[in-house]
Amino acid sequence: MAKKSKKTENLIATNKKAWHDYFIDQHYEAGMVLQGWEVKSLRSGHIQLKESYVVIRDTEAYLLGAHISPLGSASTHVSPDPIRTRKLLLHRKELNRLIGQVRQKGLTLVPLSMVWQRGRVKLNIGLARGKHNYDKRATLKDKAWQRDKQRALKQNNRE
Repeated sequence: MAKKSKKTENLIATNKKAWHDYFIDQHYEAGMVLQGWEVKSLRSGHIQLKESYVVIRDTEAYLLGAHISPLGSASTHVSPDPIRTRKLLLHRKELNRLIGQVRQKGLTLVPLSMVWQRGRVKLNIGLARGKHNYDKRATLKDKAWQRDKQRALKQNNRE
């Protein structure tokens, strides 16, 4: 049986669309304020980061649009809201730096992935610039070239 790497065991969800739509300049790691039913759903992998984004309001960062599906066995006295706004926990210096950079033209904050770290949920966010369609096509072309090159090298080594 193959042994799982520590990276994949800790990974909850990724946002592949963010890598396709944006150039990621810097990475930050933020904690999240979650409710109990959300943590249980995350353990089951019931989250989607695809349409989510990060905003800064009143010098605090929030995650919007992330969909955490409630479990069927959730408590009856709690009414879960799957797309509620969740507060992100960052250091003050990081927040101040992000506020200054987001005010620049064309920069935004996007969630990249969500991981477990020492029993806590961490959200990896990236300071990003949007890609144009020609940038996206160039990226796809480069990936296809790398894949073809690896395939040719593998074929050449077999012979």
